[in-house]
Amino acid sequence: MLRYSTYGDPGAPHVLIAHGLFGSGRNWGVIAKRLSDRAYVIAVDMRNHADSLQSESHSYPDMAADLAEIIRHTGAPAHVIGHSMGGKAAMILALTHPDLVQKLIVADIAPIAYSHSQMRYITAMRLVDLSRVNRRSDAEAQLADQGVEPALCSFFTQSLDVPGKRWKMNLDALADNMTQIMGFPEPASRFEGSTLFLSGAASDYVTPQHRPIIKAMFPAARFAKIPGAGHWLHAEKPREFEAAVRAFLTLD
Repeated sequence: MLRYSTYGDPGAPHVLIAHGLFGSGRNWGVIAKRLSDRAYVIAVDMRNHADSLQSESHSYPDMAADLAEIIRHTGAPAHVIGHSMGGKAAMILALTHPDLVQKLIVADIAPIAYSHSQMRYITAMRLVDLSRVNRRSDAEAQLADQGVEPALCSFFTQSLDVPGKRWKMNLDALADNMTQIMGFPEPASRFEGSTLFLSGAASDYVTPQHRPIIKAMFPAARFAKIPGAGHWLHAEKPREFEAAVRAFLTLD
């Protein structure tokens, strides 16, 4: 089973959060704590990330099965929030295990194959000389020297075990499965439940052209954008993201 952290009263409505590529449940700690006044929040470390299981497989059906196991273990059903890679896993979960999902929030991702790759970031992390890293800022400086944006340098190094001189991500497995991560499996079903596709207004990950594809799989889908936010909308506009989640899940 994956590692996860919980916040709040188990008797409250359950909300599971699935992070994106290179992330961890820890990245969602502030939002999880704030939502825990009205919900029991389960912040997951996805496979091959942080302290969860290391596996050669990183397929969306396997990630969805991981999430299903956690929901069954912590108490089904649950509201599910997934960002980017985690959003794709959450979509497959809802399509294959609709009985486990109450409402679904998909943060800035569509159920399509994207043409870009995240391999340059894996290459950058692999090139960090961990023998010269005594604090996270040392690794951030090396990433910056390779042209990685400052915000992403800080984000990536949250998954660095400085004393152990190692990345807490299975970079080899993520690299080997990059085509699958950027893709999306052909679904054989639909999820009829309430679904919100919440995007950053400055992001191009979800466009009007994607809406027919989304509606075919999620006929009850609604769409909303957070002004001034890009792909990392929950980090860039956390209060606005939280407010949208509360309103959709009726947690207030």
